[in-house]
Amino acid sequence: MIPTEREELKGGVAVLDFGGQYAHLICRRVRALGVYSALLPHDTPVGDLEAARVAGVVLSGGPASVYAGGAPMPDPALFESGIPVLGICYGYQLLVRAHGGDVLKADKREYGRSSVRVLERGGLFKGVDKDELVCWMSHTDSATRIPSTMQVLASSDNSPFAAVRTADGRQFGVQFHPEVSHTEGGQAMLSNFVFDVCHAERKWSIEGFLKRSVASLASLEGRVLCAVSGGVDSSVTAALLQRAIGPRLHCVFIDTGLLRSGEADAVRQFLSEDLGVNVTFIDASRRFLDALAGLSDPEEKRRVVGRAFADEFEAFASAEGPFQHLAQGTLYPDVIESGRSTGPASVIKTHHNVGGLPSGLSMKVVEPLRELYKDEVRALGALLGLPQNVLRRHPFPGPGLSVRVVGEVTAEKLAACKEASRVVEEVLQEEGLYGKVWQAFAYVGDDRVTGVLGDERRVGLQVTVKVVESVDAMTADWAKLPAEVLEKISSRITNEVEGVVSVAYAISSKPPATIEPQ
Repeated sequence: MIPTEREELKGGVAVLDFGGQYAHLICRRVRALGVYSALLPHDTPVGDLEAARVAGVVLSGGPASVYAGGAPMPDPALFESGIPVLGICYGYQLLVRAHGGDVLKADKREYGRSSVRVLERGGLFKGVDKDELVCWMSHTDSATRIPSTMQVLASSDNSPFAAVRTADGRQFGVQFHPEVSHTEGGQAMLSNFVFDVCHAERKWSIEGFLKRSVASLASLEGRVLCAVSGGVDSSVTAALLQRAIGPRLHCVFIDTGLLRSGEADAVRQFLSEDLGVNVTFIDASRRFLDALAGLSDPEEKRRVVGRAFADEFEAFASAEGPFQHLAQGTLYPDVIESGRSTGPASVIKTHHNVGGLPSGLSMKVVEPLRELYKDEVRALGALLGLPQNVLRRHPFPGPGLSVRVVGEVTAEKLAACKEASRVVEEVLQEEGLYGKVWQAFAYVGDDRVTGVLGDERRVGLQVTVKVVESVDAMTADWAKLPAEVLEKISSRITNEVEGVVSVAYAISSKPPATIEPQ
C-alpha cells in the first residue's frame, strides 16, 4: 500500500522511481506547477495507484537496460489500466517495449545537449513554438522500432523516435529529460501532460508544506537535538523545529576546522543573536583533523566525518540528554546521490549525513527537508522569516573542506583551499555576481607546478576555481565569468594565498562532473 503520508496523491501525479538521478527532480517540476507529486517504488502495484486515485504516472529514467535480466519493471497492468503515463528515458523505453516495440544498445550514445526536431505540434508540445529544441539526453540504449499503435512526435539525429504517443493520446514517451532545466520547453511539456492529459488538481504549495510539517514535527515525542552549521539547510531545519516544538529543541554547532574562512564567528552570531535558538558551540577541530590524517579516498573521508559528527552528538546527548531525536538539514540531492532513493539508484557520492552516520545511533534521525530542493528550502526559509543573507548563501558540503582538498588533508592544502575560496567569494561579491551564480569556491589537490615569484623559480600549489550556475543542483553549468573577473580572482589568489603559484578554472558541467570535486 502507498504510505499514509502520500494520501495527498489523490488528483496528483505519482513518479515511479527506476533509479535515475533525476527521478525526484520530476516530482519537483510537477510540484512547481502546484500539483502534488511523490516518488514511489518502481513496482508499486496498479491497484495501489488506483486506490490513491492518482491523476497520472511518470516513469523515471534509470541506469539499467530494459532488455537486461533483472532490470526493474513496473506492474505490467499499468499500461492497460487507463491511467495516463509519461515515460522518460528508461521509462520511455519501458513504454515502447510494453507496446511491442524494440529497444537495443544504441550505435551512438547521447549525453548532454542534443537537437530535437518537433514533428507534431500541439499535444505534448503545445505552447512550444520552436521547430527544433535543445534537449538534455542521457542514454546508451534507444528504441529501434516502435509499434504501429504509436505515433512519432519528435526525432533527433541519434534517436529517430525521440518522442512518441499511443493512438489514444493517454500514454507518452520521451527519450530526453523534460525535467532538466537545460531542455527547452521542458516545463511546458510536463504541464501539458499534467493538466491536458491527466487533468490533475492544483493543491500543492510551500505554504501547505510548512503547515503540514509543523503539525507532523509537533507530534514528535521528547527532546530533539539539531545539528546546525549556519548554512541554509540546517538553519531552515532549526527554524522549522523551533516553530513546531519550541523549548524541546536544542541545537549544536560543531567547529570541525573544515569551515570557510571566518565562518565559525559568523555562525555563532547568526544562530544565537539573529535566529535566537538554544545552541551550544563545540570546538572539535582537532578531533576531525586527526581523524582525517592519512586519508585520501573521498568516500572514506566522508564516512569518517560522518562518524566524527555522530560521536560528538552522542557525547553531547549523553552529557546533556536525554534526546530522543537527531535532526539534520538533509535535502533530496544528498539522498539521491547517496543511492538512498526509493528505487535502484547508483551511489554518486556518500553524503556525510546520509551514508556516513553509523547504524547504532541512540537517537532517531529526523530529516524534515529530505523531500525538498534548495530553491524550495529557500522559499520555506523566507516563510519562516530567515534573513536573505542566510537564504542566498552558497551551498557548502557537510564534510566541509575535507572534500575540497583532493587527497590527504594537510595543513598547507587546507589553508590554501580556505583562503582561495575566500578570495573567490569576495571578488564575486565586489563584482555583483555572487547572487547570480549557484556556487563558487576553490579546491586544491596534490599537483605541484612551476611558477616565478620575485624573479625566482618556485614550485607550488595549483588552485582550481569552480563557479557554477544551477537551479536545483541536480544539473549545473560552469559560469561564463568575464575574463577580467577571472583575471582578478587569479591575481589575488597568487598574491594573497601562501604557496599557490597557479590558478585554473573548471569548465565541466554536471553531468558528467559533479559540482563538488569529490
